[in-house]
Amino acid sequence: MTRHPLPYAVNLSILFAELPLLERPAAAAAAGFEAVEFWWPFPTATPPDADVDAFVAAIERAGVRLIGLNLFAGDMPAGDRGLVSWPGREDEFAAGVAAAARIGGRLGCPAFNALYGNRIEGQVPGIQDDVAIGNLGVAARALGEIGGTVLIEPVSGIPAYPLQTAQDAVGVIDRVSAAHDVRNLGLLADLYHLTVNDDDLDKAIEGYGDRIAHVQIADAPGRHEPGSGEVDIFGHLGRIAAAGYRGYVAAEYIPTGASADSFGWMHVTP
Repeated sequence: MTRHPLPYAVNLSILFAELPLLERPAAAAAAGFEAVEFWWPFPTATPPDADVDAFVAAIERAGVRLIGLNLFAGDMPAGDRGLVSWPGREDEFAAGVAAAARIGGRLGCPAFNALYGNRIEGQVPGIQDDVAIGNLGVAARALGEIGGTVLIEPVSGIPAYPLQTAQDAVGVIDRVSAAHDVRNLGLLADLYHLTVNDDDLDKAIEGYGDRIAHVQIADAPGRHEPGSGEVDIFGHLGRIAAAGYRGYVAAEYIPTGASADSFGWMHVTP
């Protein structure tokens, strides 16, 4: 394994899922984490103020930092993977961005994952892409006001999701930057998704290491903790650090047992 200087965070939408959502930040703190991230933690793009206040309070009470938040992505259990490229839902997307900006502003969250969305039967892909470029411009401007970066992520396991590789994501980032003169977009390098999609991780890091704005990890196959599969996670993290990345590495995996017992990999000496 290659030593790297990067700090770890934990995704509390997939880890500690055995606990109620508002108890998870405290559990993460007890496990030694200082930073956490979440998928969008509400069922709609516009959660009630009381629900937002309770979410913010749980993070503040635990003494952890929110370093990543997904934007509202539709009905994820039903297979939705984002509103970014969904024609007709632009207002809903913008409302979700505004809600995320309010949460991020209160908690100092620096990064917001904008899941691109699936190809929709009957929709012209080029029109969906045009909608995406417009929506991402809206997100970049709104979240830029609080110092936020919009993340673009390749995703695996959903054939209708069009961003499969690092190159796919960077292509979207470049198009948004050119169309809207914004620079606060970056690649979310999820080592699990890129591996499962047969992207060449070494080549992707070499070519786009300076575009990486956030990193997530899980082993493959299986999407479990590092060491459970075949991915050279620590080697890749060393190369990402060598490319200049200094942000958090978020554990975003399905634990093989209890979440609190799944972090032994963090203490392995290279």
